[in-house]
Amino acid sequence: MPGTAAGGTAVASTAVEGTTVVPAAAEGTAVASGTVELLTGQGWFAVCAAGRLEAGRGVAVLLPDGGQAALFRDRTGALYAIGNVDPFTGAGVLCHGLLGTAGGRPYVASPLLKQRFDLADGRCLDDDEATVAAFAVRVV
Repeated sequence: MPGTAAGGTAVASTAVEGTTVVPAAAEGTAVASGTVELLTGQGWFAVCAAGRLEAGRGVAVLLPDGGQAALFRDRTGALYAIGNVDPFTGAGVLCHGLLGTAGGRPYVASPLLKQRFDLADGRCLDDDEATVAAFAVRVV
């Protein structure tokens, strides 16, 4: 697996031959096969086979530099990735949160204090001061 830097990187949608690219600020994409990759400061990082992700669930991703991401497949099959560390508690738990929507926007609610984080851009819907990184996701 290639090395990465911690923290998400905002990117414009890019066409890459043989891949589906999902910018961090865009809606997720529904995919069934291929390898899921996250875009970090040092490039694309291979995470897992897309078929291993369960709808409505999240998984923790350990990045090579020790940082964490939370990768989700929502019930429509769309993929999202945000930072896994809850900024209110410092615990790496967002991958265990409940998925939902608010105003048509997908979010995850922290399992600890229940703050909701937008899955597309990482901002906290309950506190304008708090955010987590948002990662672009692609399947190759």
